[in-house]
Amino acid sequence: MIRTSVAAIVAASLLSLVGASVAAAQEGAKPKTRDPNEMICKKEEVLGSRLQTRKICMTRAQWAEQRALDRANVERSQTNTCQRQAGC
Repeated sequence: MIRTSVAAIVAASLLSLVGASVAAAQEGAKPKTRDPNEMICKKEEVLGSRLQTRKICMTRAQWAEQRALDRANVERSQTNTCQRQAGC
């Protein structure tokens, strides 16, 4: 009898915790609008140096455009085949 009541209390407390975490997740799931003109600065490692970094600042829109260009370059280099007659 004591085991069933303890099990019921544990189950009820677990359900309340799950319900609270689901509610918190739903509140946090609201889409946040981000300003495309906000300046974002990132540190980038300098090629050929283990210690030196440089700071690059661009707007969110510029970072998004840079990511799209980088992705397009990678896809283009992976899909282009080397043809012997055309040269590589």
